[in-house]
Amino acid sequence: RRHFERRASHDHASFNVTPRVAMADSIASPAATDAFIIVSSIIGILFALFQFKLVSRISLSGAPGGGNQETLVSGVNIDTSKLIGIYEAIREGADSFLKAEYTICAYFILAFGIVVLLLVSYTGGEFHIEEGGLTAVSFVAGGVTSIVSGLIGMKVAVFSNARTTVMAAGPNAWTDAFNTAFRAGSVMGFALVGLSMLVLFILAHFYTLHFTKWDVEGSGEALKLTECLAGYGLGGSAIALFGRVGGGIYTKAADVGADLAGKVVEDIPEDDPRNPATIADNVGDNVGDVAGMGSDLFGSFAEATCAALVIAAQSHDLVSAGWDTLVFPLYISAVGILVCGAVSFVATDFRPVRNEASIEEVLKTQLALTTLGMTVAMYPVCAMFMPEEFYLGPKTFVSACMDGGVSSKCVTSGPLSAFCCVAAGLWGGLVIGFVTEYYTSHSYTPVREVARSTETGAATNIIYGLALGYRSAILPVSLLAIVVYLSFWLGDMYGVALAALGMLSNLATCLAIDVYGPICDNAGGIAEMSELPENVRDVTDALDAAGNTTAAIGKGFAIGSACLVGLALFGAFVTRSGLAETDVSLVSPLIFASLTYGAMIPYWFSAMTMKSVGQAANEMVKEVARQFREIPGLLEGTPGHAPPDHARCIAISTDASLREMVPPAILVMTSPIVTGMFFGVEAVVGLLAGGLVSGVQLAISASNTGGAWDNAKKFVEKGGLVIDMPKIDEVTGETLRNMDGTPVMVPVRQRKGGECHKAAVVGDTVGDPLKDTSGPALNILMKLMAIISLVFADFFMSINNGQGYFNVPRQAF
Repeated sequence: RRHFERRASHDHASFNVTPRVAMADSIASPAATDAFIIVSSIIGILFALFQFKLVSRISLSGAPGGGNQETLVSGVNIDTSKLIGIYEAIREGADSFLKAEYTICAYFILAFGIVVLLLVSYTGGEFHIEEGGLTAVSFVAGGVTSIVSGLIGMKVAVFSNARTTVMAAGPNAWTDAFNTAFRAGSVMGFALVGLSMLVLFILAHFYTLHFTKWDVEGSGEALKLTECLAGYGLGGSAIALFGRVGGGIYTKAADVGADLAGKVVEDIPEDDPRNPATIADNVGDNVGDVAGMGSDLFGSFAEATCAALVIAAQSHDLVSAGWDTLVFPLYISAVGILVCGAVSFVATDFRPVRNEASIEEVLKTQLALTTLGMTVAMYPVCAMFMPEEFYLGPKTFVSACMDGGVSSKCVTSGPLSAFCCVAAGLWGGLVIGFVTEYYTSHSYTPVREVARSTETGAATNIIYGLALGYRSAILPVSLLAIVVYLSFWLGDMYGVALAALGMLSNLATCLAIDVYGPICDNAGGIAEMSELPENVRDVTDALDAAGNTTAAIGKGFAIGSACLVGLALFGAFVTRSGLAETDVSLVSPLIFASLTYGAMIPYWFSAMTMKSVGQAANEMVKEVARQFREIPGLLEGTPGHAPPDHARCIAISTDASLREMVPPAILVMTSPIVTGMFFGVEAVVGLLAGGLVSGVQLAISASNTGGAWDNAKKFVEKGGLVIDMPKIDEVTGETLRNMDGTPVMVPVRQRKGGECHKAAVVGDTVGDPLKDTSGPALNILMKLMAIISLVFADFFMSINNGQGYFNVPRQAF
């Protein structure tokens, strides 16, 4: 390859970059560089297939699967005929929704791809169709990969939920049911990371055929190449927005409707087969919590990688160091696949789940071990591929930094700085996850306080939950601030991008744990609707409870990484727009006004998604009530009654989600485009800063508030809440009193159906759209507005030199 030939024919001093050691250069040969990334990607995909093969050997009939997996299914003696019928209904409902949603997404990819082609091509007053075309190709590739990622996750989750139920009825229920759900989650985790990394790397190599002078000093083609690749992140994030918002509205419309009509109004158990909305509720777990989450985190990976590549391509020194240094961000993900794959056997083979108490321990061990393993593995990789000194700009390190220049763009001890940035993001994400768990798990004081507040009704439960959500933002935001400051101090915006990739480096494991939760939730619902023995539901409920806790950890990772990714993209946009630090000033009325407006957008967005869930849930409650009223014997459970009309409830959720997901998407995607076109790049800077700072606070508080209410309800249901109540005389019914006239108080354990439980259900119902619709979707808002701005940066600059059609002065003061 030419850059290696150039490296051999020119001494390193001509580029003013401190050479890496000879051994590192020999290891990082062109073939080895490409092979490591490609092989790691293929290993991820093959590992996903291996995990799926293990899950697929489980028979829904309870018959042995044969081969060396026979022990997984032997001894399961239950009638699965009803279970299979419910499984098929969930599968058909999920398939029909995703078909409708992805059809809309396909039209969107085509239409917006044309917009990308035209606007990106128009720079400098003329069209450069090649660059616009390559960016559009990246956009389509990112969108299609996002769809495929969500589809794989949903298909595997639906395929595995009933099999988890079957395993929960077996003789080795804890280990087998856990392994089934965890392996199914691993299919999505490893397939997504491997596939997304492989597609991006292939695109990068394909584009070098067009930008043949990318490694020639002063050509600027390396920057153009990576800017074209940024379309990949845009495509992934755009589809993720539809998946998160559409899937979130679907799942919470069904969930809230089922809870209100069933548990609150009619006082029937959750997932009761009499409730017509239960199938839609279980479908929603897959299309929202699985397909939506997969698309969301794929977008984070793609955008973080693209941000790092764009920033690196603006550095003369990093481009001069060669292809292996330029694509260093991909090595972080490649190492992550290998580490996560090795650690996954700890959960399923070396230290498997043996009882209820060990579930959370096993899942948390996965996160801790992958974090530790990545920390150990990354330093030699950083030492191998990063130069000792480099400048993050068009100048060389010597010319910019050796003559008294002091700047965060002057990076010394490059390998150590890069490692510290990755490690800061890696460990910062873990700590944020565990802080999130502290505020959302009923094992700790905050959620138990919320549960105790139900003693005085639903109103105090709501107040306590909101207060918990606001308080829970303090530590994660403080930690994010520390990570941002440290990584920026070490490596400017490139360091922030590396911190984001560090936080996402164990993405395969995080996704496996995230998908594990909805699978167990579905398994419990199937067990309840199939009227299987109580011990089966006990196992699935325990697995689901642990999944809720670890899902909160996953949301902490997602929010933290979204903040860092958004900031990295923000930095790339500022640099690409040619704005100096003096241009980005809060004393500028334009920037401050647009910042204030940008801070409002997350609230506008949340209002739209919350109202959409409320409207759809209203329709669902009325439909369930109608069926209870018009189908004789349904509510009473009379033998021989007509079955509930599940299809009608599925249709309500589907129609509502497809109808309501478009306006929020329009808001997020048009805001930066309109701002840049009419008010200029400085206004876009303020818009992005406001949306990012406001969005991360709102996302954390919304997600944690909803999670706390959910687990407070579960704490009451399991009998964990004990309240002192007046003792009643069993004969007279009167309150017994002490000598001083005060009532005799006795501890009473609260259970399902009591007043405390009813208050807890109200809180859980209010929190559902917060934690599963608005909160997670705000992650995408922070990233999508930034990546749109970056992709269209040249177009904005072409309009009155970046001042917009209104020709707003670049510097007000």
